[in-house]
Amino acid sequence: MRILVTGGAGFIGSALVRHLIADSDHEVLNLDKLTYAGVLESLDEVAASPRYRFVQGDVCDGALVAELLATFRPDVVAHLAAESHVDRSIDGPGEFVQTNVVGTFTMLQQALGYWRSLEEPAQSSFRFHHISTDEVFGSLGEEGYFLETTPYDPRSPYSASKASSDHLVRAWGHTYGLPVLVTNCSNNYGPYHFPEKLIPLIIIRALAGEPLPVYGDGSNVRDWLYVEDHVKALRAVFERGVPGETYNVGGNAERRNIEVVQAICAELDRLRPRADGQPYASQITFVADRPGHDQRYAIDATKIRSELGWEPRMTFETGIAATVAWYLDRDDWWEPILARRDATRRRGVSGMKP
Repeated sequence: MRILVTGGAGFIGSALVRHLIADSDHEVLNLDKLTYAGVLESLDEVAASPRYRFVQGDVCDGALVAELLATFRPDVVAHLAAESHVDRSIDGPGEFVQTNVVGTFTMLQQALGYWRSLEEPAQSSFRFHHISTDEVFGSLGEEGYFLETTPYDPRSPYSASKASSDHLVRAWGHTYGLPVLVTNCSNNYGPYHFPEKLIPLIIIRALAGEPLPVYGDGSNVRDWLYVEDHVKALRAVFERGVPGETYNVGGNAERRNIEVVQAICAELDRLRPRADGQPYASQITFVADRPGHDQRYAIDATKIRSELGWEPRMTFETGIAATVAWYLDRDDWWEPILARRDATRRRGVSGMKP
């Protein structure tokens, strides 16, 4: 198949592109604006493939999107392009509305026109796959899980923008018949993760001997999903999923934030002990909580497991070990990012009450 991936230079997008080029015969066109979080070096290993092509551009640019659809003629649009950092959305929500809402609307409009131009059987086999987040569902208590039918209750500008885009995708499916798919995933982690996110941030700050900031009391819970497991789920959905359906994708790995940080510290103690013999956990510092910080996310992935045969292969323990080892080995990837982009500074404080 020919697959148009938007946001393919981002964390999950680049993992999807690498997977498709390495483990399938699909052709991939990567459309990415290369904002601060777009890192083309994440795609070095596939850049020379004859089945891969990159175009720098904005999903809000309808003329460009229409041109790419007409010339590449994809069988699948995997729409990952999005602003994704909650703290940044608190400081600057406008960019999130523009990219996540307006950009998704633009992609849908252009995909609809392209789909209508197709003849059978290409029209029946086309899929518009929108990749979203479990944050659209809001916050859970100590028990329960997010289902595909859980009502939406977004709490941050980021999750509100993603909820809006989810609704647009489903509306284009119901109203116009566009064959759409939606996936909502839990927190991803793994190689090539931009350093502003929790796990790479903690690794990099620990190595630099800096304080390791933990929001509030560290009790907030997330379900962690190894990114390579996630992209295999995405492929299962756009290859075998039923149009109009939603699939939740989770890692079966709930951990409190403080447990995540402690696990990283323990792995660093094992692989690269501090020169002074002190544990990295001694660098942990509790800081003021994020405004509106959701307490717990947890995914019930029964549907994708039972209907499409996907389940995560990586445990949290093996995934953290692999991730820490990767960052220790690949400072050639993340050090230039730190040098040119202020990636580890705390954001999201503008929403804090005085």
